Formats: sequence, structure tokens, C-alpha cells
Amino acid sequence: MQRSEPNFGVAASNSAKGHIRYLCLDHHIVAGHHHRRFHTMSQYVNVPKSELDQSQIRELEQYEISQGPLSVLQQSVRNHTQILIALRNNKKLLARVKAFDRHSNMVLENVKEMWTEVPKGKGKKPVNKDRFISKMFLRGDSVVLVLRNTA
Repeated sequence: MQRSEPNFGVAASNSAKGHIRYLCLDHHIVAGHHHRRFHTMSQYVNVPKSELDQSQIRELEQYEISQGPLSVLQQSVRNHTQILIALRNNKKLLARVKAFDRHSNMVLENVKEMWTEVPKGKGKKPVNKDRFISKMFLRGDSVVLVLRNTA
């Protein structure tokens, strides 16, 4: 049986529920006949990356970024919208994402950092504080939560 190199492309189709399903198009030549097999990207999520070729890995990563948790960051980059980021030090950032990677490292612009300070002594009320930072690199291991700004 003769097999050609797989040629992967992305196709989208609407399902009955109105969801978009991403398909991976795999071309095969079997006994001189050209066959096409369709795979959903989710089939490759549990396959070890060592078993995928470079184009399959690239398509899978694009799918994961556009459909998974990182889609919030991707939409912020594309639409120049603000996101709210909760950090491990209990501070919050309201910012626009310029760039990010799979580790949630981010380059941020127009950042408003917000936190609460509790004064020492009895009966003192917590004070909300903030500051503006024009450009910032945020290391992803300090990120706890990322939310779209719906306002």
C-alpha cells in the first residue's frame, strides 16, 4: 500500500446545534486511489506529540489557542480589548494584551494595577490603591485568573 505525505488543512462546518466544528483534512493515496479522511482536532489532543508531524502540531496548537482557555488572551490581542488578571500576590491588573505565549507570559499595555492595603491598628478600614503602568511583561506563573472585561 502506497501512502503520500499527509496534507493537513482546516475546514469548518456548522453542526445541527450551530457550533462550528474544526476538521483536519488528511489526504491518502491507497492503491493508486486518492482518499480523504476527516478528523476532528479534538482527536489529536490525547495523541502524544511525538506521533504527530509538524503541520499536525501547528494545527493542534492553533485549535487549542482559539478554542481553549488561551482564547481569552487571543481575543484581547485581536480586538484590543481589556482583560482583568488576578495574580498570586492578590493584586489585580486591568490591561490590554499585546502578546502572550502558552505559559501565559504576557506583554501588557495601559495597565492599571489594583490592590487593597489594610492599615495597622484597630478599627482601621482597608484602603483601595492603584497605579498606572504603561508597558509591562508579566510572567505567567503568577497568573491565577484571566477574565474578559464585559463593561
